Amino acid sequence: MATTLLASTGGWCAAPDAGTPVDADWILSKLARPAPMRTGFVEVRDSKLLKAPLRISGEYSRPDGNTLVREVRAPYAETTTIVSGKAGGEVTIARAGHAPRKFQLSRVPELGGLQSSFGALLSGDRNLLEQHYRITSGGSRERWTLTLVPTDAQFAAKVRDITLYGRGAELRCIETNPAKGVEVQRTLLAGAAREAAGAGTGPGLAALCRAGVAN
Repeated sequence: MATTLLASTGGWCAAPDAGTPVDADWILSKLARPAPMRTGFVEVRDSKLLKAPLRISGEYSRPDGNTLVREVRAPYAETTTIVSGKAGGEVTIARAGHAPRKFQLSRVPELGGLQSSFGALLSGDRNLLEQHYRITSGGSRERWTLTLVPTDAQFAAKVRDITLYGRGAELRCIETNPAKGVEVQRTLLAGAAREAAGAGTGPGLAALCRAGVAN
């Protein structure tokens, strides 16, 4: 999940204001970006069923206010398109050599949560975000966290919380904690995604994700 969440091609960057306490409104004001936009990502998934964590890279894009596209480029090619506002929302998953699969967004609450959080974050709309999450923030404007706890029972049964890590106006990483199990999913964005090449898949990526931000 991730979940800018999107940044411009150059990434979300601004000179951080060191030491100044942060609040959710300030963070949301810095994350707000109108469509269209795009950013590269590196995602790491860990599971007891895998011999090693699965590392996925690609690009998120938001061509308009109702659409989120997740394009995986390695280690396989897959494009997931989430469109809201169409009879509750629709998801299309396309892979080379296979017919596209389409289904209602309500069937996959994790993707619904991703779409709603992206939309609210990119609009800087705290009221909209609070329709889906309880929000807490911490750190300073130089290094901050924003934690989202789902309020929808169906989504909360899948995801315990989502923590965003950032520096100034740059969102660098998203950690998604499942409601069950201990396999944290990390999605590195913007500058952190570019720095992830030599970080492996374990502690190095976790450190890069959090970038010195205290929990």
